[in-house]
Parts: sequence; C-alpha cells; structure tokens
Amino acid sequence: MSHLKTAMISALLGATALTASPVVAKDLRIALQSDADVLDPDQSRTFVGRIVYTSLCDKLVDITPNLDIIPQLATEWTTSEDGTAITMQLREGVVFHDGTPFNAEAVAANIERSQTLDESRRKSELASITSTEVTGEYEIVLNLAGPDATLMAQLADRAGMMVSPTAAAEAGADFGLNPVCSGPFKFEERVAQDKIVLSKFDDYWNADEIHFDSVTFLPIPDTTVRLANLQSGDIDMIERLAATDLPQARAAENIVVDSAVSLGYQGITFNINNGEKGDNPWGNDKRLRQALSHAIDREALNQVVFDGAFAAGNQPFPSSSPWYNQSLPIEGADMEKAKALLAEAGYPDGISLEVQVPNSTEPLAVMQVVQAMAAEAGIDISLTSKEFATLLADQSAGDYTASQIGWSGRVDPDGNNHQFVTTDGGINDSKFSDPKVDELMNAARVASTTEERKALYDEAMVIMLDELPRLFLYHQTWIWAYNDALKGFTPYPDGMSVWKASPGKSDLAVPALPTGRRGVLNRGA
Repeated sequence: MSHLKTAMISALLGATALTASPVVAKDLRIALQSDADVLDPDQSRTFVGRIVYTSLCDKLVDITPNLDIIPQLATEWTTSEDGTAITMQLREGVVFHDGTPFNAEAVAANIERSQTLDESRRKSELASITSTEVTGEYEIVLNLAGPDATLMAQLADRAGMMVSPTAAAEAGADFGLNPVCSGPFKFEERVAQDKIVLSKFDDYWNADEIHFDSVTFLPIPDTTVRLANLQSGDIDMIERLAATDLPQARAAENIVVDSAVSLGYQGITFNINNGEKGDNPWGNDKRLRQALSHAIDREALNQVVFDGAFAAGNQPFPSSSPWYNQSLPIEGADMEKAKALLAEAGYPDGISLEVQVPNSTEPLAVMQVVQAMAAEAGIDISLTSKEFATLLADQSAGDYTASQIGWSGRVDPDGNNHQFVTTDGGINDSKFSDPKVDELMNAARVASTTEERKALYDEAMVIMLDELPRLFLYHQTWIWAYNDALKGFTPYPDGMSVWKASPGKSDLAVPALPTGRRGVLNRGA
C-alpha cells in the first residue's frame, strides 16, 4: 500500500508542511492501526471507525475523561420519576453537512433508523426506546419500556451519532459510501486500505474553534512503519503505539507519548452457532474452549508481547474495575487440566484450531505466543492473517471458527456484554444463546441500583466464563504518540482523542472544544 512508505506518503500528501499559524493550519495526518469498516454509525463496529467519527459525527451526548456524561447535541435532559421517559433539549443552529437542519425531527428519524434498518447493529442498544415524541422544534421525549441504566452511555457512542435524515433516506444501506453527519469535518473521499479524507465544515456550530483545513486518516498496520513515519514528520499522530516501541518514542526529541487504561478487552471469539461453520468441535463443545483457556498463561503473555505494559485479563473488564467479579480471578496456565479436558472431549491426542487474526503487528505477536502455549497442551493453532475490516465481515457472516478480536470498551458495563452474548445482540457473532444470560443481562439494564446490577453481572459472568463464547486475554493501555507541535491532547480511557486549542503556543494548533465537544480525534471499536 502506498502509505506504508515514507516517500510514498510524502508524494500522496504533497509538500504541505504543518507550519501555519494556529488559525490557518493545514492537514492533520493520523496513522491508524487498520482501515475502518463502513462509515455508517448504524452499521459499523471498528475501533478506528470511531476515531474517524470523532471528526465526522457529533453525538447527542459525550463523556469526560472521568467518564461523566456531558452535553453535545443535546444540551440538557431530564428523566421522569418512574424512569420511563427522557426529555431532551437540543442544540439550536446546527446543520448537517448537506444543509439539512438538526432538530427534534432529525433525532426521531435517527432513532427510527437505528431500530429498523435491517443492517443496523444498534437495535439492541436502543431496544428500551418504545417511541419518540417531538414536543417542540428542539425538544424530544424518548419513551422507554422501563428504566434503562445504560441508555445515556449508549447515546454517548454510535447509537447517539446523528446522521442527516435526508442523506440516510436517499442512500439506505449505502449511506456509508458518502456519510453525511454534523461534525466539524465533512467527508471528502476514501480509498480503501489507503486513506480517508475529511475537510473542515464551514457551517459547523463551533467552526471558529476548528483550526485544521482537513484531517487525513492513513491505515498503517505495521507498528514500526507507523513510528518511523511519525519520526520523519510524514504523519502527525499514531494511535496505539506498540508497547515495545515506547522506549524509542520516549527518547525521540520531537515526540510526545500519552496513555490511558482501556475500558475494553482483547481475546478470542468462537463461532458457536453462526451458520454452517458454527457446527465444529470448538463451537459444539465448551470443554475445548476451556482447555485452551487453561493452556494460556495470561501474565506471561503480557510480559512477552507487551513488556508488562498492559494488564492480563479473564473478563470483559480489568481487575481494577468495580464491575470485575473478584470470585473469578485470573489463574495461571494449567496444562494438566487442559489435557484432561481435551481427553474428556474425545481428543486425547490433541486437536487443531484455525484462528483468524488481524494483519497488524501486535495481534499477530499475541497469537504466536498463544499458539506456542496451546501447543504444549496438544492444541495445534493455525493462524490466518486478514485485513481487519475483512476479518470483521467474515466474522459477521459466520465464515470463521475463531477470531482474535477485542473491544475498545464502553462507559457502562452493558456495552461490553449485552450486544455480544444475548440471543439477539447486535454484534453477537458467536450466535451464543443462553436464556439465563439473556435474563440476567436484560435485568441489569433496568436494575435500580449499582449493587443490584453488579450482582446480576457477577452471576452472568459465571456462566460466560464456563461457556466461553469469548475467551479473554488482556486489557490494553491506549498509547498515543504525536508530534510535539500538537498541543492540548487529553487521553481518554475509551481510547478516543480529545483536543483543545493552545493559540500562540505552537505552529500547529488543534481545535478548541467547548463542553460537550470531543475533538478532531477519537478512539475505539
């Protein structure tokens, strides 16, 4: 790919050095670990896609670095005493990139699309909304089937991203080919596996504080190449600096490194019942999945691949999270237990497993270590490397046995679980289905106290770690590296990037973001 070499990137982007004044800065160039999938908030699911959305699509609400919900397109909201209605006041003077006005009718249309579009992955996230009521040009009521402790957190992510109703109605499922939102930058062009280019939207409601003319996202899977391009000045920022590259990045004079502990996880997802390929030994017998889990030393994996910079994990949240089930701690490898489970399942001489893995440096390194550990127990893992969007498409279609894949994490614990493990979950690519898990997950959405919700998640976790549709491996620390001419960067635990202007402090300024606007960059899957 053209962007994988410094000289080719220079030719692609031209000789426009970012040395303009804070008011006239040029192109912000951000290197991504992989290419985004479809640029439709209702259909997409990649972490890097969410990074693009931070520049492209405003949401109803946003979060702070401390994970508090704050206004964005919704300026305030109230919840009825019985928790079955949320009344939102909306920001006035906002237009979508095609000139369509943003108002209560637009919000109602967005929610209807998320709930009814055949391809939408947001259905389970907004399932509690039974209807909407437009009570004024800039006021809307969300009527709920019952209290939903998760809804505001959902609206702080893709489910709350507002797209132009006009463009959405015209394009249907093809909206992602030319996405039209209301963020500070509008879509210009996309070359698959090469670049996504956005340009400044002059009619943005806070346009005076946006100091870049454009933002270019460049997928560069190789971590070494990404860092080399940052050091040479051909890109301005990289997301997910490899932990093994930390010493080199920190030693560089013109590079700043920032980090935040992730809300999400990385692991292996199994095909339990997704199409014909779900009818396989690994999907049909949980003892095989349990055997693989026992063969993996998660602490050793963290040390070998990440120099201990990340955190070993066996649940959807890190052990430091208040939602972690402390009665199910991380255990070391137990090869005898792994072999016993294989024999019990009818494979005393071992068994093979094909795992698809993203074609970027760290996932491949992770699975090579897992491959070596599993071999000791008699599990022969073969790895199939794929571009990440292709991997996701195959996983969604059921064309896989197992995938090394993760999740960037959500503010509310529901976001790390419900859509993955409930029977009709929007991204339940395993097609795992357990009535008790459904009951517990749905009950956790409407429970009135944190204590009640924690007890329900703890009970569900016992089942999930026994069935293992997802086998958890570790929790990332989000590590960003960027040119020291960029000022005002704030790392967020959800992996999204936030900018505030620092006029006069550098040749390259970043957009000022008022309360409720997270800036030119963004985080997660």
